[in-house]
Amino acid sequence: MDRNDGHPISETTLVLMTSDASAKPSPPSSMTDPTVSGQRPAPGEPFVLLVEDNPINQVVALEFLALMGLKTQLARNGQEALDLCEHAAPSLVLMDIQMPGMDGLECARRLREQQAQGRLPRFPILALTAHALDSDVADSLKAGMDEHLTKPLDFLTLRRRLARWLDLPQLND
Repeated sequence: MDRNDGHPISETTLVLMTSDASAKPSPPSSMTDPTVSGQRPAPGEPFVLLVEDNPINQVVALEFLALMGLKTQLARNGQEALDLCEHAAPSLVLMDIQMPGMDGLECARRLREQQAQGRLPRFPILALTAHALDSDVADSLKAGMDEHLTKPLDFLTLRRRLARWLDLPQLND
């Protein structure tokens, strides 16, 4: 597998780090250029919101999503995610659980509340976390998330999970 520029992707690039708690918060993202991929998706084109505070996990996950041909947007905490969803609802949200300020569980509850009130369209929310206990999965589902993915996460696993919810572009061989 390569990055479309002939350079191979190392295995370490394909694994999200598991040390969420050691990450330092990043400065807020700009609302003036909300798309990380540089373009707004065409109507009907999948658009993923990544909610992640760890800078390394951000880079890896955004690279995975770009390799899948998906347009992406980044929020660094739950409040940013709420604000960005109100601005432009995504096709799917990949939500870290442990973040400074509003965590992923509270953010998912608030997004589902807004959807129930008709203020947002329905979209899947997938937990993306290092916490893999049965109680962690139950907490994610109780908060309104549709699936619970654990880190470290590899590219093919992420692609298979996203394909359950999105019509993904075909990969080049």
